[in-house]
Amino acid sequence: MERKKQWLIYAMLTLATATWGSAFIAGKLAIESFEPSTIAFLRFLGAAILLFPIMWLLEKNRPKPTKKDWGMFALLGLTGIAIYNICFFLASKHAPVIKSSLFIAANPMLIVLLSGVFLKEQITKKQIIGLILALSGVVLIVTEGNIQIITQFQFEPIDLILLGAVISWALYSVLGRVVLKKYSPIVSTTYAVAFGTLFLLPFSLAEQPWDAISHASPTAWLSIAHMSVLVTVVSFIMYYYGIQQIGAAKASIFINVMPVSAVIMATLFLGEAFTSSAMVGALLVLSGVYVGTYVRKARPKKLRNAS
Repeated sequence: MERKKQWLIYAMLTLATATWGSAFIAGKLAIESFEPSTIAFLRFLGAAILLFPIMWLLEKNRPKPTKKDWGMFALLGLTGIAIYNICFFLASKHAPVIKSSLFIAANPMLIVLLSGVFLKEQITKKQIIGLILALSGVVLIVTEGNIQIITQFQFEPIDLILLGAVISWALYSVLGRVVLKKYSPIVSTTYAVAFGTLFLLPFSLAEQPWDAISHASPTAWLSIAHMSVLVTVVSFIMYYYGIQQIGAAKASIFINVMPVSAVIMATLFLGEAFTSSAMVGALLVLSGVYVGTYVRKARPKKLRNAS
């Protein structure tokens, strides 16, 4: 029975992170009708409308936030919801899905690095090797195999946007680990989404979305609904349930499913080419992420043996 439950959790985590990969496709479809900040605002407005009733039903005895807690929730909303999603949807508009998804696949290794610096978590040699492998893969994807671009500094501006997405999500993850010591995943996510939606509002208004809202295609609205309901609410709850059951270290390995899912969907549904340099870069990124997270997943065993 225990083994069946474990496999069920693995299946839930796989489904959750594979669904995150579909956000790259949905973003590409929504960007045809809306500007980036408006997509992000509408996505999280819909998610907030769903999350608050869920939190009120399931978390009736939640702690009352202090001023410091509200500040942490605001930082979560700023980094992981507002900044990350503005960068994400800008990339959806100006970069291929394959490039965006594989670039963001370096996230787990950056999270490991920031956790070591700010949370004083141990960083092992294998994690460093994994970090180098993953970043090498990102460089290969960004340069499309033309290493001369590095020496000539011919990176595209969108690459800096993608880097901003990676850094903001890593900061969100590290800050989230601090918040989760006091609050449940549902409470933390709900308040972060609420603050992020408020931060996104002025950026959306600056895009003057009224005409877009009235003339948007059904496909664009369905894409936003998909991102609100499945990508944000359902998948986040499944993912955080997995973290509660098997731990964040082991659950983080399943993040690797996200870029693979996005690449497969982009090739099948958007007709994007999967080049040889992207293939090699993908192998380096996913190998590096696996090497780094594999060490972290083994750490609980050491603690049990020590006790």
